[in-house]
Amino acid sequence: MKHKKLEDAALPQGATNESKVIKHQGGFAWDGAVRRIYKDEPGSWRSVTRTSLVGGSDGVPVPFHLRYFEVQTGGFSSLERHAHQHVIMVVRGHGEVVLGERREALSFGDVVYIAPWEVHQFCNPQGPEPLGFLCMVPAQRDRPVAAKQDE
Repeated sequence: MKHKKLEDAALPQGATNESKVIKHQGGFAWDGAVRRIYKDEPGSWRSVTRTSLVGGSDGVPVPFHLRYFEVQTGGFSSLERHAHQHVIMVVRGHGEVVLGERREALSFGDVVYIAPWEVHQFCNPQGPEPLGFLCMVPAQRDRPVAAKQDE
């Protein structure tokens, strides 16, 4: 039995509510997904890219966004905190996550849950390859706030 889909008129322009497969191209790239720099603000991060896979720029009307991040050797994400929760799963390489006052090693298959307002950062201090992880966040979320190491 088919369920009624959302009316096309209710979707934002360019959005689609059709099921789809986003094919992996190898090299941690996907059909139609554009790899971008992590953030527009320089200085608080180094050598990180972000690829939106579902939700956000593709117009799929879901209550979450799934993105792929890569942190190159010597790179790190912003040290930040925010009200929304998120979950990441490591799918490439090794690295570290800062969670509050502790630092944990990460490798393939590890899952990290980040609670609201937890100070956090992802780092790849040694390589030899990028630290790559999938990250799921709510579609409706607040903006991150820069944090200090002692928060």
